Amino acid sequence: MKLGMVIKCKTCKGKDFWQLNDNRLKCKQCRSVFTFQNHPFKLKPAILKNIIEEFLLEHSTDTILARVEISKYKLLKILTLLRIAMAKEVPDVFSGIVEVDETYLGGQMKNRRLSERCKYSKNRRGFGTIKQPVFGILCREGKVWAEIVKDTEAKDLEPLIEKQVIKGSVVCSDGWRAYTGLAAKGYVHRLVDHGKKEYTDGKGHHINGLEGFWGYLKRKLSAKGGIRREKLPLFLGEYVWKYNHRNLNFKERVSGLKSTFLKNFWYEN
Repeated sequence: MKLGMVIKCKTCKGKDFWQLNDNRLKCKQCRSVFTFQNHPFKLKPAILKNIIEEFLLEHSTDTILARVEISKYKLLKILTLLRIAMAKEVPDVFSGIVEVDETYLGGQMKNRRLSERCKYSKNRRGFGTIKQPVFGILCREGKVWAEIVKDTEAKDLEPLIEKQVIKGSVVCSDGWRAYTGLAAKGYVHRLVDHGKKEYTDGKGHHINGLEGFWGYLKRKLSAKGGIRREKLPLFLGEYVWKYNHRNLNFKERVSGLKSTFLKNFWYEN
């Protein structure tokens, strides 16, 4: 295989294959047979590259269709697969000094129906179940990890912190009650009390970097004019990927995303 990437069996994730006489591949571990394909839609490499370039330039679907010879159905499918590939590229486990915070995504309360505004008039954190909670972790090198969560209590957030942050790391947070048990979990907890208008503890501990990412994410989602809740994880994955690769030049981002896409969707059963 001429691509410089690891080929994995889609059934068992094995990496060793036999090549059959008809050029198909047979997994040595589970015996699954794979048919070699350029990618799900057999696009020419130049067209795939053009789509990725237009996508990273954040051009609209209509603009891409006007510039690339592809059907709308295929384009939408490819864009979805690109976002899936982006969401699968999870940063390595963080260490050192990290920031943790939660936010809520959704339309403003003033834009909702009167019946909903009356029902949720009590100003709870995140307006209760109206908005979608999202939890994020940022390391001081600038990489961010974010995930949709059901709720923002300790039982929801602590397992995610333990999964993504090495014990002994310094964890900076605001005063939300879900973070009060982090010291008992083996972390050095540094608290910034936003309720008292504190945004740093004077020793360099803050969550300004992660709040900057939340602002970036909300601006990008707002520009989309509204996204269905079931599609939100894909768009979250997209903007996490773009934020984490923001210091690369455009050519490097195109190459990186193309490699990530092909690594995930190069073979089909």
